Amino acid sequence: MIANILINGLITGGTFAILALGFSLVFGVAKILNLAHTAFYMIAAFFIYTTSVNLGLPLAFSAVLAVLFTGLLGMVCYKVLLDRVKKHETAVMIISLAVGMLFQELLLIIFSGAYRRVPPFIPGFTELLGVRVSYQHLLAIVVSGFILLGIWALMSKTRLGKAVRAVAEDYEIANVMGINVSWICTLTNGISAGLAGVAGAVVAPLYMVQPYMWMHPLIMVLAAVVLGGLGSAKGSVIAALILGFAETLVIFLVPGGSFLRGAISLCVMVVVLMLRPEGLFGVVFEEERL
Repeated sequence: MIANILINGLITGGTFAILALGFSLVFGVAKILNLAHTAFYMIAAFFIYTTSVNLGLPLAFSAVLAVLFTGLLGMVCYKVLLDRVKKHETAVMIISLAVGMLFQELLLIIFSGAYRRVPPFIPGFTELLGVRVSYQHLLAIVVSGFILLGIWALMSKTRLGKAVRAVAEDYEIANVMGINVSWICTLTNGISAGLAGVAGAVVAPLYMVQPYMWMHPLIMVLAAVVLGGLGSAKGSVIAALILGFAETLVIFLVPGGSFLRGAISLCVMVVVLMLRPEGLFGVVFEEERL
């Protein structure tokens, strides 16, 4: 059971971490709460299903196309719908949520509400710590870790990463320094949607693909971002891993835990925020005194 909890916790936490990292990047750079973020995760899964199962393209090629497609779609959605209203937080949240629901309804019209399955990238099983584990599960863990390390290297070791961090720190100073702030915000949204596409490609062969699959991850991503501290990419990743393992523990150890996993994870977030309102790695709030 311990090995099962470890493996499934890494998969769930890694998926949440990739999604939370993308969400946190957009919030930190463009200063928007994009509630359509996990809809790109859903679109990537359906894109892979359509191109691999229906059209017969190689599965790996379909996954690459899905990530590129979701990244481009994320940039288009930001530029057309969100860029002009990004100073109005409420309008951004309403529009982005409407976009996510629009994607959901379009997929319902095209595919209906039936559950679909994508074949594994690598079929077969191996034994790990005395537990029979599929190669697809191991691939999901490796890809999640590789993506998180890759984004860390991109943000800390490249000129693009420095430009992104500069824009996140101060719009006006970055603009004075010659950085194209508008392009950086658009590109960051593309990277964020691409990360959601990677998460969709990772889980598509593991879970059923259906038009409502974006709702639960959205709740968990919001919980992870708040728990880790708004704008803190490191905090979002660590919080996502905590929530992922909390869900897995509930599923394995509590009778009927699959129905309680979301509630328990949110309870973990509430308890931590009661002790530390700014989140694990957020900036300490300054209380106003009247």
